[in-house]
Amino acid sequence: MVATVRALKMHGGVGRIVAGKPLDPALGQENVDAVRKGSDNLAAQIENVRVFNVPVVVAINHYPGDTDAEVAAIREVALAAGARDVVVSRHFADGGAGAEDLARAVWSAAEEGAPDFRLLYPDDLPLREKIETVAVRIYGARGVDELPAATRALKLYEDLGFGNLPVCMAKTHLSLSHDPSLKGRPTGFRVPIREVRLSAGAGFVTPLLGEMRTMPGLPSHPAGESIDIDSDGNIVGLF
Repeated sequence: MVATVRALKMHGGVGRIVAGKPLDPALGQENVDAVRKGSDNLAAQIENVRVFNVPVVVAINHYPGDTDAEVAAIREVALAAGARDVVVSRHFADGGAGAEDLARAVWSAAEEGAPDFRLLYPDDLPLREKIETVAVRIYGARGVDELPAATRALKLYEDLGFGNLPVCMAKTHLSLSHDPSLKGRPTGFRVPIREVRLSAGAGFVTPLLGEMRTMPGLPSHPAGESIDIDSDGNIVGLF
């Protein structure tokens, strides 16, 4: 599991990260209290993985400017939350050599053998209860609220015999909740289910949470089909 000082500082209420814009200067200034507060998000993520009985190795993706005190705060919170190990990875500055300690930690966890993996819910649980189980146990929500279209879809899919499929939640990556503005480890919220889609071939049901939008499918001729390597080892077809 990868964490950064900057991201956890943001979850602690400091600065903003906006794609395509320069980094907020506040994120480059030492703020151990913000890191510790934001690390509640990391703790929740670790606990969520441990629900499945899988060991967690936390990689602190280190950048120049991250301080020892901030890294120490992350390590303390992660270990308390149940991480097997916490390793500072310096590959950003030092390349592969900077990730050697992380590789050793992951290898050590792998050598312990396969964990006693546990599923979150049984296949025969009704679709709505599967959705609510993820929302409550993984996101920390109080429950879910379905829009009428979602309720109708769930009934239809179960009537058609797809009720045993797992659910694949479509939600923002910017929050544990459905709302990207809720940072850290939010509590007391309910998750709105706007729509539910069936991917019968792939074998799962996808609830759309809040305002989440899905990406369009591939065109009839994906660009990747035109990419190749010529006889001189050059990549062609990118443009």
